[in-house]
Amino acid sequence: MDRQQRSTLAVGFLLILLGVLFLALQLVPGLAEWLNWADAWPLLVVGAGVALLLIGLLGRAPGLATPACLIGGIGALLYYQNATGDWASWAYAWTLLPGFVGVGTMLAGLLGEGERGAAVREGLRAVVASLVMFLIFGSFLGGPITLGRYWPVLLILLGLFLLGQRLFPSRR
Repeated sequence: MDRQQRSTLAVGFLLILLGVLFLALQLVPGLAEWLNWADAWPLLVVGAGVALLLIGLLGRAPGLATPACLIGGIGALLYYQNATGDWASWAYAWTLLPGFVGVGTMLAGLLGEGERGAAVREGLRAVVASLVMFLIFGSFLGGPITLGRYWPVLLILLGLFLLGQRLFPSRR
């Protein structure tokens, strides 16, 4: 079975699952209230990311891991914000988006997209940069971790890290 046939099967399977879910919502009284869609709607975005990842896995297209992780990560952020009402966290939560892409890049590399080591290294760099930005922006925009007036130390550490990579390159 070639890649296109596997992808078609994966999409067909996911459409059947969605159809069963929506039919059950129509036919089973009280199911919609039990699922509480008013609060759980971001899980649909997470589900779209999971579906995209499954299509990539079943279709042997590991490159889909990157957009799948980005969509799933955005869904997780939306779920947190919807559950807590902390919509102001977008002021610094956007810095996590490159980290979601980095996770997807690492996953795609581990699944066979491109050179494995290079993909993992690039993905890890994106995750580290994303977390540093999250700490910096979150620190002075009301995030969960407040570094106070010491947030510039993170910039200094990141700069030292980048200089160290250039001055002492890996021997691989």
